Amino acid sequence: MAFDSGTTGSEFAQQFLESLQNEFKNLSLETKKKYPQIKESCEEAISKIRSATANPQTPLCYVVNQILFPLVQGCESKDVKIIKCCVRIMQRLITQQVVDQKGARYITDTLWVLMESGTEEVKILQSVTLLLTTNTIVHGETLARILVLCFRLHFTKNSTVINTAGATVRQLVSLVFERVVAEDEALARVEGMQQVAAVNLEELKIPSGVAPKGLHPCAADAYLLFQDLVQLVNADQPYWLTGMTEMTRTFGLELLESVLTNFSVIFFKNAEFSFLLKERVCALVIKLFSPNIKYRSTVPASVQQATPFDKPYFPISMRLLRVVSILVQKYHSLLVTECEIFLSLIVKFLDPDKPTWQRSLALEVLHKMTVQPDLLNSFCECYDLKKHTTNIFQDIVNSLGTYVQSLFVNTQLQITSSLAPIQGQPPAFLAGMPAGPGVSPQPGFFSRGVWLPLISTFPNGQTKSTYLEMLEKIEPPVIPEGYGISIAYACLLDIIRSLSLTIEGPTQPVDGSAPIVKKEPTEDDHRLYCQLINSSWCGLLAALSPLIEASTDESATENILKSIQTYAALCGLLNLHTPRDAFITAICKASLPPHYALTILNTVVPGNAAIRSHTRIDNVDLSSQFLSNYGETDYRQQVVAVGTPLPTSSLPIGTQQGPVMLTAKNLQSMRALLSVAHCHGDILGTAWHLVLTTLQHLVWILGLKPSTGGSLKAGRTTADSNAVITTAVMADLPVLSTMLSRLFESSQYLDDVALHHLINALCKLSQEAMELAYSNREPSLFAVAKLLETGFVNMSRIEVLWRPVTNHLLEVCHHPHIRMREWGVEAITYLVKAALQYKYQVPLRENQKLQTLLLGPLSELSSVPHGDVRQKQLECVLQILHGAGETLSHGWPLVLNIIGAVSDHHGENLVRIAFQCLQLVITDFLPIMPWRCLPLCVDTVSKFGSQTQDLNISLTAVGLMWNISDYFFQNQNKLSMTISEEVSVFPEFPGTLNMPNFDKLWMCLYARLGELCVDPRPAVRKSAGQTLFSTISAHGSLLKQSTWQAVLWQVLFPLLDKVRNLSSSASNEKVDTGGNILIHHSRNTAQKQWAETQVLTLSGVARVFNTKRQLLQMLGDFSRAWSLLLEFIENSALNKNNEVSFAALKSFQEILYLSKTQSADSGNFNCSNEEQDMWLVAWRVWLNIGTEITVPVIENNCIDDIYIPSQSFLTALVQIFPNVFQHIRNKFSLDDLKQLCSVFRNAVTVPVHGESAPYILPSVTDVSLTPLHDGVLHSMELLQKEAISDNNDAMIPEIFKQLLTFGKFTCQPPSFTKTEIKNLKGTSAEWIMMNYIPFGEKAINIAVKLYEKTAEYPDVIEANVLHSIIGMLHIPLSLKYNCVSSSTWKLAASSLLTVLQIGLPVARTHPAKFNSMWPQLANTLNEFLFPNSVAPADRGLDDLVSDEATDCQLIELLRNEVLPYSHQIPKHFILKVVVLLNKGSIHSATNADIDSETELALREEFAKTCFETLLQFSLIDDNKEAIVFSGDDNESGVAGRLAVTALLHRFQEVLKKYIDDEKQSGKCPLPRYRLSEISFVLKAVTTLVISMKRASVGKEDTTAWEQLIGLYPYLVDCTTTTSSQVSRPLREALLQYCDLLQPPYLKCNGVRQTQ
Repeated sequence: MAFDSGTTGSEFAQQFLESLQNEFKNLSLETKKKYPQIKESCEEAISKIRSATANPQTPLCYVVNQILFPLVQGCESKDVKIIKCCVRIMQRLITQQVVDQKGARYITDTLWVLMESGTEEVKILQSVTLLLTTNTIVHGETLARILVLCFRLHFTKNSTVINTAGATVRQLVSLVFERVVAEDEALARVEGMQQVAAVNLEELKIPSGVAPKGLHPCAADAYLLFQDLVQLVNADQPYWLTGMTEMTRTFGLELLESVLTNFSVIFFKNAEFSFLLKERVCALVIKLFSPNIKYRSTVPASVQQATPFDKPYFPISMRLLRVVSILVQKYHSLLVTECEIFLSLIVKFLDPDKPTWQRSLALEVLHKMTVQPDLLNSFCECYDLKKHTTNIFQDIVNSLGTYVQSLFVNTQLQITSSLAPIQGQPPAFLAGMPAGPGVSPQPGFFSRGVWLPLISTFPNGQTKSTYLEMLEKIEPPVIPEGYGISIAYACLLDIIRSLSLTIEGPTQPVDGSAPIVKKEPTEDDHRLYCQLINSSWCGLLAALSPLIEASTDESATENILKSIQTYAALCGLLNLHTPRDAFITAICKASLPPHYALTILNTVVPGNAAIRSHTRIDNVDLSSQFLSNYGETDYRQQVVAVGTPLPTSSLPIGTQQGPVMLTAKNLQSMRALLSVAHCHGDILGTAWHLVLTTLQHLVWILGLKPSTGGSLKAGRTTADSNAVITTAVMADLPVLSTMLSRLFESSQYLDDVALHHLINALCKLSQEAMELAYSNREPSLFAVAKLLETGFVNMSRIEVLWRPVTNHLLEVCHHPHIRMREWGVEAITYLVKAALQYKYQVPLRENQKLQTLLLGPLSELSSVPHGDVRQKQLECVLQILHGAGETLSHGWPLVLNIIGAVSDHHGENLVRIAFQCLQLVITDFLPIMPWRCLPLCVDTVSKFGSQTQDLNISLTAVGLMWNISDYFFQNQNKLSMTISEEVSVFPEFPGTLNMPNFDKLWMCLYARLGELCVDPRPAVRKSAGQTLFSTISAHGSLLKQSTWQAVLWQVLFPLLDKVRNLSSSASNEKVDTGGNILIHHSRNTAQKQWAETQVLTLSGVARVFNTKRQLLQMLGDFSRAWSLLLEFIENSALNKNNEVSFAALKSFQEILYLSKTQSADSGNFNCSNEEQDMWLVAWRVWLNIGTEITVPVIENNCIDDIYIPSQSFLTALVQIFPNVFQHIRNKFSLDDLKQLCSVFRNAVTVPVHGESAPYILPSVTDVSLTPLHDGVLHSMELLQKEAISDNNDAMIPEIFKQLLTFGKFTCQPPSFTKTEIKNLKGTSAEWIMMNYIPFGEKAINIAVKLYEKTAEYPDVIEANVLHSIIGMLHIPLSLKYNCVSSSTWKLAASSLLTVLQIGLPVARTHPAKFNSMWPQLANTLNEFLFPNSVAPADRGLDDLVSDEATDCQLIELLRNEVLPYSHQIPKHFILKVVVLLNKGSIHSATNADIDSETELALREEFAKTCFETLLQFSLIDDNKEAIVFSGDDNESGVAGRLAVTALLHRFQEVLKKYIDDEKQSGKCPLPRYRLSEISFVLKAVTTLVISMKRASVGKEDTTAWEQLIGLYPYLVDCTTTTSSQVSRPLREALLQYCDLLQPPYLKCNGVRQTQ
């Protein structure tokens, strides 16, 4: 610790002196024996210390100087222990800072002695270090002596001492200069900013051991020290450091470097030092450089004739370069000229003939410089920008370029000479390069058979020297292959980085400092920047081009490409077009395979010759040298894609057809190209063409095809047989595509000029593609797709680019090559769509000019003759309507014209798309369309309705007409108000005055629909007709009354007329559909198809007449229209086409139908004469139709022309009659009735067509009526009601006549001609008859009911209606079981009962009128009760019982209504009745041919009834008076007697047969029916006996009595029976004979006498 006070009075001084005494006491003890003189000196020193302690004012330094002697003596003693002790005490004195200059000199001398004796060298070094570092008292000679002492120790033989001394020297040399810095700072504080005194440089030129006068002490020491260091390195004697015995250049250079590195401030501040630097140091450096420059490693040593000293020595060369590096980096502003020399020398170090280690050292030095932007700027400013100076910066860069090239060129020479025997090996294993399948390539560079690994990498802007730091090496190190290229590679990248920092400035603040504010460059700055580029671009390009190609590492390639991008951007920024284009060309070449690149890029680059001349360095032409041998190195790069080459105009057709291979590096370069264009598009200018050409070729080779919006997608077709793309690249393609898209998206950030450059380049590229396509070579669509993408992202400034882009695209659309124009139109349509949807500052809806501008190109596409273009145009219109239709306020006429421009010759597809557009317009945009476009809309829709390409479109177009009508209807108020009086948009409608414009709109619609109703195609006609009538029906109420006249006479009736004419002239040949579509037989001829149209139009007009009748009746000519319509109906009803005729009837029915309101208006049919006439017209039309359509059935025998109306037609006709009749009943005459009946009769006799029979005819068991029959009978009922209610009795017989005719049809169907039967294909007669059974039965029922009501009407009696009814009923009654249906004869039987019950009393009342009836009735009864037919076997017991009951009812009727009134009834009828009863009683069970026990049993009741009736009325009446026999009529008496005789005879036969059979049967009983029969006979005998006994005696009936008595024996024979069924009636019969045992005259009454 240093004392604050220099005297001995302080407390610390006292303590220090006390401890010092102890030290000396110890030393005294040590030297006591051997060195008494030292001991004495020690004691003397102790006494001096004590006296100093006692005297506080004594200076310490004075005391110390007095006590140093014993220490000097001790060091001279050569006793190590004592020396150590003495040195320790001296070090303590130094440490306590109590040694002054004098003492320091004593100590130095002492240490020198020790040094010379070689004792305790390390302690010496520690002591001198302490002596100099503790304070600054040592100066001048003492300091020099100490430094020499250290230098001498450094050159001893002990390595520890050498190293320690070396370190001490370095420390002390630095210390000397540090003192200067401290001294300057102290002086500056004290003296302020004083002017530096002028230096006499002439004095300085003469070196000496005395410092210049103007220097302060520390600076003087440093000056002399630095001067001597230079002297020593230069192998000269030092001036100040006297006593130096040995010195090495390496150590001297290290010391110089250390001083120059750390104390540059001293050299800049002090002119003396600057002088030394310029005059001494630089001269030394240049001198030492000499052997390095002269030596050439490639020349044999015998030729060089150099001394060993002249050969470059690695340690010196390395240290020399370190010094030069410092000089250049830190002192270039002081040493401008010298640095020029130094830099030139360093550049020469890079010559190919220099040793590798020398070149590597030079590269390391250059690398240190290249990372410093300011340093490079200074070089350029000081040298390149100045005239008459070396372009140092250019030389540095060029030397690097030459160096890079030489690595490959020279080594190639060596390889070819030394490795000739292994030429056959794959180059992959030359120089040990690790490459091959499955092996990741080591980072490095491979070119022309030379492999140089990249063994060192450096962070951006940082250096790390390897060989410049090898200070321990004596021999030149072995430089690994690739070290040089690694450093050169780093230098090149750092040069570009430094230039970027200079020109553009740092991009972001460092270490969170304040943001960088970029200042505008001055003119001088700009000149400097341009010079930097001009000096460097050729060399950089010469170096980087081969490196890109030779690089085997993706990362290295990426770095090089990034640097090239940066450099190109700098060139562009400074408007240096040639270097910019050259560097962009480099990336382009790297992106394409070499030979391919030469072919393409040599034809593209406009300044190519200039670039080639600039890049020719050292007679090496890049394009030939580094691209020509691509084939040798192709193996090393992984081929990731193989594609076909894009044809170019520079090559004739047919050449360059081989596959093109792309490597991973090509794609990497492509990304770099995309990046430079993306980030620096604004500076590319004319280079855009180069960039885009390259991208176009890459895209083509990779198989990327344009997709929607202009982006590219992988679209390789299978046709590309040579095309191969690896999976990795396939995955990468979307990324590349996205990058491409982003590149063009970024064009929105370009200014207008840059954007035009881009667009011009794209257009030029596209023009080239078009030229190629003319020769039918597959063109690239890249340019067109990217024009689209560029236009799309620049919508905000649409006016700037719209015309140039769309004008070019329109040219493309006219191109004959389909793919070209396909994408041309894709681009135009896409842009138009996007432009219309873009949100502009002024909304598009309000900007008419912009609308016109945008829709212009779309409209111009209509002039393109190619169908595919037109299709895209229309698809675009469709999408515009979908997306932006509401904005087209000014564009509707244009849009409608585009849609309407399509016609039949354009083909179905175009028509379909155009129609989709039209559909959208009609469905979505009618409300926003100006009214004047509406007629155009209607016309356009009509045009699509009549086109013949697509039927569905025509049909849908007709549907759109309905939409339009609906719009007119819903917006009637709006349209009525907005439509102005200007009528130029409407057609003329003659004959109607003052038609409102709104009605004209409707008339346009109706007229167009009317035209479509007669279209050649049936479906269109049908749809148009339906729409026409639907719109009239739905919206006709909107029209003014006067307009209806126009509708009627200008639309509807002309339509009916046209349809009728066209139908009549239509072909009857089958329509040929080509076999694709099956047409129903009802539509397989044109005539049949027109029939459908007739149906539709007629029914439609009829519907209009019906629904709008009130409105139409107000028109003056309604009756004329009515008659005309009925004429059309009659004409159609008589049409031989069933469909037309049937529809005509339906229309007829419709116009006759009155709604409730209309019915109310017509006032209970009290119509006016005019209306009455109208209905009479309708009746006449009906009658005409009925007569015409039914008469030919009977009269026409011509097979060819026969026309049989259908059942549905006849049904409809019949069903219409009631509607007509209700209006004309008051005028309906008997003649009318007869005509009507004739129509009905003929109608029901019309045969049914075989095919439709199953649907019309009821089955055998079906009892329902066909609609026709039902309608006829309904009409008959209507007529009968009308006849009865209106007392129109004269019609009733005619009605009966008609009904009875129908009734006969049950058993006698109407007869057909042969022709008719032929037409009934496969239909049996029975089947046809079945059809009439329910009809006839219903007619019978109606007739019976009518007779019940009208039996007593004079006209009915007069007309013999009852006779007619019985005559009609006779047919089924006589057939009985032979009837097809059993219901028929049952109905006939019940009907007979009914009419007889009503009619017989009437007949008895008017006997004269009914004479003809009785024989008919008798015949009918006889044939029914005793039919020829037999009951069918399947007829059940219940049915038979029922049948018998019916028979009994008739007998009962005779018993009740005939026999009691026999005097009022003709006798012949009564006789027939008795015969019938007789027959019934005897023959009831005998005429059955089958063995039917049941039959006998069932007829028993009938026989009994007959017998009882017979007996009742044949013998006696209630007054026991004979009826039959009481009359005078012999015939009657005979009949009665015959009846009894026949009975008795029958009884006898039965009894006799029974007795015989019973005898023969033995014990086996007879059948039940035989027993029943005999039982009945016995009962009958009993009854007969009783009856005959009651008879009047006066009657002569002897025969009967005899026969009766003759039965008695037979009765007795029957008593043997065992059957109780027989025995009981037998007993009763026998008991009746009891009275016959006495003569009858003995009876009490005595009435009868016997002879």
